[in-house]
Amino acid sequence: MTDLLQRALARVRDDVQGMHAYAIQDATGLIKLDAMENPYPLPEALQRALGERLGRVPVNRYPGPRVEDLKRALAAYVDLPPGAALMLGNGSDELIALLALACDRPGAAILAPVPGFVMYAMSAQLQGLAFHGVPLTADFALDEAAMRDAIARVRPAITYLAYPNNPTANRWDPAVMRRLIAAVGDVGGLVVVDEAYQPFASHTWLDEWRADPAAHAHVLVMRTLSKFGLAGARLGYLIGAAPLVAELDKVRPPYNVSALNAECALFALEHADVFAEQAAAIRAERARLMAALAALPGVQVYPSEANMILVRVPDATRAFAGLRARGVLVKNVSTMHPLLANCLRLTVGTPAENDALLAALPPSL
Repeated sequence: MTDLLQRALARVRDDVQGMHAYAIQDATGLIKLDAMENPYPLPEALQRALGERLGRVPVNRYPGPRVEDLKRALAAYVDLPPGAALMLGNGSDELIALLALACDRPGAAILAPVPGFVMYAMSAQLQGLAFHGVPLTADFALDEAAMRDAIARVRPAITYLAYPNNPTANRWDPAVMRRLIAAVGDVGGLVVVDEAYQPFASHTWLDEWRADPAAHAHVLVMRTLSKFGLAGARLGYLIGAAPLVAELDKVRPPYNVSALNAECALFALEHADVFAEQAAAIRAERARLMAALAALPGVQVYPSEANMILVRVPDATRAFAGLRARGVLVKNVSTMHPLLANCLRLTVGTPAENDALLAALPPSL
């Protein structure tokens, strides 16, 4: 390593040099069941229509009015509550980073149950905020007493409540959620209800908001079109009280959503019935796959309201390697948190992919 390069590297923050980058597994030649993607492509006719439409997008210009068209289309799609507004992000990952940036006051902290989505903690670290993780119970429920204690002690600027949670896939007790949301409000913090997996869940927090808007002035609902079926388009959105969203929107980079992404998302919303049918197929396959997994000796299957299933096996490393050797890629989450010991996270695929997963499971787990 040259002296010039060493001096350049020394300019990078020490904590960044000590971090691990977000890991993306190489899925070449494998059945990809590791990233909670919608496994269904667009029907061929719609794929052609989308290609023709994207071909007419003026890519020589910055994104223009079509981004506002997309916000209006999303508002109609979610039945935006009165007094609420939308903010777009390049995936929900960008929105998580922007929230940390917007709330970065001296001493500010972010709070979330753990195990949870890794980007909550990573965004806090990158922005210089403290991150406080509160362990879930042994069955992956919210530990209400521990959460309330942490909220009172830390007084977090942002509290994340994923609904359903990643990687555990379960949806938490709404009554507990309501009480925790009120507790965060009492200390003047924001709550982000992360609904990345909403297409596969039986309840949305927007219904709670509509039922009691006064209790949700400090609540943001975050969603993504990635699980909807547009993981490649990178489009996330926040829903919140209009004055709050207006302040958060000030830290959003200009033109953060490309014209191509916006057009792709508009096209998808115009064909939302197709994606709804795909989500229904995934939910049906989830039930079938969970039943088949539960019948296997040594496998513990946890409840899921997402397009993934968390299972505990006797030896996660061995099971993961055996599946990969047989051509199926899943996610070994066993080292993410002590509560996840010997756990694998399985994305729900097509019927053929799920059959391949079941056939590829090692004879002895």
